[in-house]
Amino acid sequence: MDALKILVVDDEARMRKLVKDFLTKQNFTVLEAEDGEQALDLFFEQKDIAMVILDVMMPKMDGWQVCREIRKYSKTPIIMLTAKGEEQDELLGFELGVDEYISKPFSPKILVARVEAILRRTGKADAGDVLSAGGIVIDKAAHLVTIDGKQVELSFKEFELLTYFMENEGIALSREKILNNVWNYDYFGDARTIDTHVKKLRAKMGKKGEMIRTIWGMGYKFEVNE
Repeated sequence: MDALKILVVDDEARMRKLVKDFLTKQNFTVLEAEDGEQALDLFFEQKDIAMVILDVMMPKMDGWQVCREIRKYSKTPIIMLTAKGEEQDELLGFELGVDEYISKPFSPKILVARVEAILRRTGKADAGDVLSAGGIVIDKAAHLVTIDGKQVELSFKEFELLTYFMENEGIALSREKILNNVWNYDYFGDARTIDTHVKKLRAKMGKKGEMIRTIWGMGYKFEVNE
């Protein structure tokens, strides 16, 4: 499979290089644009870009305008980068169809992890049907989970929950984020339903259940024990 192309759009050359270096190490092909107009020219010229990482504040055309133009013609995943951490900006991003929203400064490793998670979720990543970490193997196509070679019976939601955790390994996930992604955006129930499912999932996983760590006051993080 050819390397997936990612378009990185930022008017700061230093920021583009930082992101490019980390993505290239993970075998992505990175295209760069320094403003919104250049970004749109590249996006429509290439036609096979798998994801756009887009800064909000740029000359000529800002990130919101670029996002609107892309969304008129394409559902290609978009991650927005911004120096602002305001809720209003985040809400606008999601209204425009942004897949992820990351405030600067950020960890490049976390950015790469989110890129990979979104590509798996949207079916663009290679080998996305099989996830493996710490002796746990998920075969998404066959809907099977094995732990240290032994099959584990999970309910549909437990399976989706474990899959989401493993796709976002090392990332702290809020209960709201888990609800939105595992139970979908139209679910308006109590976020504590996640705690119940996590408790059952941990019990079925035995010692491996310790890999699902509680982040007090926030949610959970899947982390492989060294």
